[in-house]
Amino acid sequence: MLMASQAIVELKNVDKRYGENHVVKDLNLAINEGEFLSILGPSGCGKTTTLRMIAGFEQQSSGTILVEGEPVEDKEPFERNVNTVFQSYALFPHMTVFENVAFGLKMKRTARAEIRERVQEALALVQLEGFEKRYPSQLSGGQKQRVAIARAIINQPKVLLLDEPLGALDLKLRKQMQLELKRLQKRLGITFVYVTHDQEEALTMSDRIAVMHEGILDQLDAPSRIYDFPATRFVADFIGESNIFDGLASPQGKNIVVTTEAGRVLGQNSGGFEEGEQVQVSVRPEKLRFDSEAREGFDLEGTVRENIFVGTFIKSILLLSSGQEVVLTSLSGQAVPEEGRSYHLFWEPSDAVILHSRSQEIWSTIANVDLSGFSAEADASADAGSAETGGANAAPASAGAASASAASASATPAAASAPAAAHRQKARA
Repeated sequence: MLMASQAIVELKNVDKRYGENHVVKDLNLAINEGEFLSILGPSGCGKTTTLRMIAGFEQQSSGTILVEGEPVEDKEPFERNVNTVFQSYALFPHMTVFENVAFGLKMKRTARAEIRERVQEALALVQLEGFEKRYPSQLSGGQKQRVAIARAIINQPKVLLLDEPLGALDLKLRKQMQLELKRLQKRLGITFVYVTHDQEEALTMSDRIAVMHEGILDQLDAPSRIYDFPATRFVADFIGESNIFDGLASPQGKNIVVTTEAGRVLGQNSGGFEEGEQVQVSVRPEKLRFDSEAREGFDLEGTVRENIFVGTFIKSILLLSSGQEVVLTSLSGQAVPEEGRSYHLFWEPSDAVILHSRSQEIWSTIANVDLSGFSAEADASADAGSAETGGANAAPASAGAASASAASASATPAAASAPAAAHRQKARA
């Protein structure tokens, strides 16, 4: 039997392609037994495809998927110890709640007495006692979702896969179901793998979050670390709200001075940054501060365009000299910047996250590409052309070599980004 700290589901170097469309790229992910893991990302990032590959509804193009330590590529969905809950509920409209929940047990030819007992237990877990004789058409959206969950857990799977199950519910009911799902998962001890594009939903329910972007696993970590320490610009921008500043780094002891188009700012030096390196500074709106006087290390000034009341806090939109807009939030009772006034902006260096710029990574990779072999071949080709055709035709031959060189150079960034992406994927995994 697996220990709680061991992986119950593993994806190793998993790729999925639909023709030329590369949906999931070299995915490595270990899901621990008994945890609530959310796979989070925008539409088209590969999260639902990943879930369907675990379930057996899609076959991976390459790589290995293991459930309880055993490869499942050759197993049908019903042979894997996993169950799936879909956003559409997928209830049988002609069956009662009892019959829907009992369906899986009947297919296994379970004894009637045991079916009755287990259905009652499952309905009690999702708080639907007394609904046994109702049909799906007589249920609300939240009740239908609970029936779908009861039907999925009655077979006592090791892993429950949930594909945006709350997406069709209204906001208030969705928030209620989030808490109920989390309580249910803790009570049952089943591993939940939950696909969503809702950041708040993932932060609320998850033990860990896997953030996917364009088929790549950008970051895998606890919700608090995903929010406070995003690993990439995409994560910083996608999870919650962030102010992101592009600039050049200058490490100075425990801090890094970053020169941006709007002025100098500070961030904590976590190591690994070079003088003059292109970086991005990410600061959450609640960490941004304002004052009439400049603070040491900061040369950033913004004019308040508007203040927006958002219930529990005030959102202030400020315009920097560079034309960039930034967001500052103030809780009720805190001082709020006046509209139309200019303020100096700052933050605690430890509240900022400094990220290596994607542009810097690409150009560093390009700089390390050895083109000496290509240059030698081009020169040899040009010399051969000159010798065969004479001086009059040497210019066109040379022009052809130059054209080939330009074409190769224009392709270099795309080619060079591949090893860079692979390096990022290893680091994030």
